[in-house]
Amino acid sequence: MLDCVVVGGGPAGLTAAIYLARFHLDVRVVDAGNSRAATIPMTRNHAGFPDGIAGADLLDRMRTQARHYGAALVRAEVAGLEASVDGLLVSVGDEIIAARSVLLATGVVNRRPPMPDDLHATALARGLLRYCPICDGYEVTDRRVGVLGTGGHGTREAVFLRGYTADVTLIAPGGQHDLAPGERALLAQSGVAMIDGPATDFAIHGDAIGVRTPGHDWRFDSLYPALGSDINSALAAGLGAARSDEGCLIVDAHQRTNVARLYAAGDVVKGLDQISHAMGEGGVAATTIRNDLASERALLRAAPPG
Repeated sequence: MLDCVVVGGGPAGLTAAIYLARFHLDVRVVDAGNSRAATIPMTRNHAGFPDGIAGADLLDRMRTQARHYGAALVRAEVAGLEASVDGLLVSVGDEIIAARSVLLATGVVNRRPPMPDDLHATALARGLLRYCPICDGYEVTDRRVGVLGTGGHGTREAVFLRGYTADVTLIAPGGQHDLAPGERALLAQSGVAMIDGPATDFAIHGDAIGVRTPGHDWRFDSLYPALGSDINSALAAGLGAARSDEGCLIVDAHQRTNVARLYAAGDVVKGLDQISHAMGEGGVAATTIRNDLASERALLRAAPPG
């Protein structure tokens, strides 16, 4: 029986794996290869890399470090989790892995604009398409910025980006904007232009990304989709883990879910979706797992015979 199976090989999961391996615990990381961090062309707000580092390069370094200390990394997808008497059973293909604990670091998936995969990949790599204003708002300082979204989410993102540039346009993705009066007033007060959709015909034009709305073609230096995300928390939900209305896992201050032996860290948990934050939660979760397992062993040793 393994001490821990970490589901997900992003910043949270790999940080936890490094800690767990250095605690001399038997840990296996099962990673489907879908970490959002791998798609980041260059992160420049991650401490220790003043010139930035590509998300894929950061993950490569973390995988090397985890293996160096003895963690096993497997590229596969977990199909299900099941509680057992003394741990959890993890279904991976035809294999059932018994583990004393499981850490879910399964992250989220961004909802993408309707554009071909190759166009999306090229625009993302060139910084024409961006998903995280907190991560890279600095890079669009004084640039032409479009935000694809509406409602509260679109409003918050557009107003946040207004702190970096005076040229921000909020485009409704599907038709007319769905904005409350207070949201319209805030956008107008902030100097954010509001354009009704639908938004179609996304394309790259030189150093700009283009989008068409009825009667007009727009060009932006960067476009931010503010369409929300889908939380990869179904595995935990099957065990009865508590989730927020959005589907994020709810944990205590030590990354424990309400399900025994099940922990969670990173973007799948309700909180700030940042690499540094995910790594911090991974370290906290790993330390909690180590201490919980040690306490459990101590109790077993202290139990009377029979």
